[in-house]
Amino acid sequence: MLVIARPAHLLAALPALALALLLAGCAPTVSLSPGADANNPRCAAVTVRLPDTVASLKSRETDAQATGAWGDPAAVLLRCGVASPPPTTDRCVSALGIDWIVDDANDRAVRYTTYGRTPAIEVLIDHTKVSDSTVLADLKPAVTTIPQTRKCLGAADALAAPTTAPTPSVSPTAPASPTPAG
Repeated sequence: MLVIARPAHLLAALPALALALLLAGCAPTVSLSPGADANNPRCAAVTVRLPDTVASLKSRETDAQATGAWGDPAAVLLRCGVASPPPTTDRCVSALGIDWIVDDANDRAVRYTTYGRTPAIEVLIDHTKVSDSTVLADLKPAVTTIPQTRKCLGAADALAAPTTAPTPSVSPTAPASPTPAG
C-alpha cells in the first residue's frame, strides 16, 4: 500500500526537522587549518596518540587533518605538520625532554612549537584557563613519537661552543708517543 503524505503532515513535521538540523549544526567541531605537512606519516602517529583529555579538558572534534582541540570553548589547540623552526634567537625551553620555541606575545595564549623535530608540532594554550606545564606533560606521549634531531642551546652553551676546530698541540718537551694500532 502506498501512502502519500498530505501537505498538512509535512508542515507539522517541519519544526521537528528544523530543530534536528539546528542541533546537528551545533556539533562541537573546532575549525582549524592543517599544517603544510599534515599528511606526513609521523603526524598520523601523533594523531592516533592524542589523549582524550588534556589538563582535565575533554577532546573535541576538529575539521582538519593532524589536529587536536580540548575544552569547550577550546583552550588547547594542536597542529602537527607545521614548518620546523630553523635555529633562532627566540626563547627555547626544554620541558620533559621536549624542546619548544615559545611565542608569548599574546597576553592570553602562548604558542609552543617543537624544536628539532620534523615535522614540527604547534600547540596553542590559553594559559588563563589551563596550566602550560600540565598541557605539555599530557601531550608528551604523542609529541615524542617524532624523534628529536636537534636541541636548543642556551646562551651559556652558545658562548662556550668553539667557533673553530681546536688545533692539536704537542708539548715541546715531551716526545710524541706512537698510537697503538687496533
